[in-house]
Amino acid sequence: MATEKISTLKSNKKMDEEIISVCPDCGSTKLSNDKSEVVCNECGLVVEHNVVDPGPEWRAFDSEQRDKKARVGAPMTHTIHDKGLSTMIDWRDKDTGGTVLSASKRSEMYRLRKAQNRSRFAKGSERNLAFALQDLARIESHLGLPKNVRETAAVIYRKAVESKLIRGRTIEGVAAAAIYAACRDYKIPRTLHEISEAAQIDKKEIGRTFRYISRRLKLSVSPAGPTDYISRFASDLELSGEIQTKALEIIKIAMEKGLTSGRGPMGIAAASLYIACAIVGETRTQRDIAEVACVTEVTVRNRYKELSKKLGIDLPA
Repeated sequence: MATEKISTLKSNKKMDEEIISVCPDCGSTKLSNDKSEVVCNECGLVVEHNVVDPGPEWRAFDSEQRDKKARVGAPMTHTIHDKGLSTMIDWRDKDTGGTVLSASKRSEMYRLRKAQNRSRFAKGSERNLAFALQDLARIESHLGLPKNVRETAAVIYRKAVESKLIRGRTIEGVAAAAIYAACRDYKIPRTLHEISEAAQIDKKEIGRTFRYISRRLKLSVSPAGPTDYISRFASDLELSGEIQTKALEIIKIAMEKGLTSGRGPMGIAAASLYIACAIVGETRTQRDIAEVACVTEVTVRNRYKELSKKLGIDLPA
């Protein structure tokens, strides 16, 4: 009997799962979970009701109401030294109703705030990590990088600290190298020259540190290709989509013929854009393209002559 009950429960559970995933009336799989009901988008049938809603019980119509009604903190993040799990005491000397605290309460809150800050940075390593992550955030903000790149760069820096790779190197250099590694991991074109200007560190030091930590941490970072820079360079030069498509076609043919091996990706991208501009008829000088690509005019001239000759492209003089 017990075995039959268990099998019956399993079959009922299986039927429930089938009902939730497929509409029993029209057989459609386009179902939407509207609060406590699962509704078919095709025929409007209520497939399941009394479903547990994991969302909040309150409603908010703007960000201010959402912040006031929320009872939880921010999600965990690696960009803060304590991952955002510690408590914070607000700097404003007011209670929950907005009333200003008395003088004795203000002095008490000052002492509590001071003790709380000391507890957050109890160790020297935590202070160094907090300083490094602040520097990391400054560089990333200057470069305008997305949140996922910031998280990855912070994780790489933490791994470098745990592996004791910081000794003998500057905090700024390791932070810049972690950002460069994260950018290459997410295929976001940022050159060593740009990161060097944002971090105010020599790009040779950043490159040296990046090679060292990538080798020691065994980071599988693929090198950037010329196609990764086309959209960004074209956007800075205010070029049309037709030129971007033409430049990508030129790079694709050049890669198939092995003309890009041993050449810098930024020089190839700059030369491809110059050739595409000449073909379409939009005028851009070699100096303009060289400044955006952070290469010299000689590099653009040599690469475009080489590509046009090997690919058989006739350009106006």
